[in-house]
Amino acid sequence: MNLDGARVLITGSSIGIGAATAALLKERGARVFLNGRDADRLAGAMEELGLPGHRADVGKREEAIALVEAARGALGGIDVLINNAGWGRRMPLGEVDAEVMHAIWETNVLGVVHTTQAALEDLERAKGAIVNIASTAALRGYAGGTAYCSSKFALRGLTECWRAELRPRDIRVLLVNPSEVQTCFFGGDPDRELDPRKLHAEDIAHAIGGALEMDDRGFIPELSVFATNPFPAG
Repeated sequence: MNLDGARVLITGSSIGIGAATAALLKERGARVFLNGRDADRLAGAMEELGLPGHRADVGKREEAIALVEAARGALGGIDVLINNAGWGRRMPLGEVDAEVMHAIWETNVLGVVHTTQAALEDLERAKGAIVNIASTAALRGYAGGTAYCSSKFALRGLTECWRAELRPRDIRVLLVNPSEVQTCFFGGDPDRELDPRKLHAEDIAHAIGGALEMDDRGFIPELSVFATNPFPAG
């Protein structure tokens, strides 16, 4: 895909991987539309990146539909949908809170479904691409990961289903699995000094951009990104 002029909607793009991806794709000529749940944070990203956006919680179907309509109105259509919105919480099995787990699934799984359904006609007209941002937590579980890992395993499964369904309609469906990235995802300080040995949001943005730029006759179905050696020296 030639990113110059491509119309891209990125959910969860007011900070972290989403914002870094928006910045990189803009540099490569794409027209990008931002999204976030926090109105103030989204407004800051829109000002900093010089891009339009719309506040919405994609886990709510009506809000996801309104987001896609806003992006379509601003861009004139959607060629690429990057489903990046997501969150998680570590909870040991004995402390799993059903309401929290439901909320995680609502965003991480149903939010992807709602947004993609709303954008599907645009993507089919454009012979476009869907990029679902999962995690290496979609590949293996860890202690305390019941809610988050189960949502990402589900995202990986639905991505495989969509890939089988949409390839005959010339839509490419990609899954990106970042390992631990230094963002505020689990409550970290976004302004803290970053460890140069661990992944930065820009690393994932680079992977997404590179995958999208492959000629449309082929695509990378799944891509995992690990830090080479994030372990303390010694």
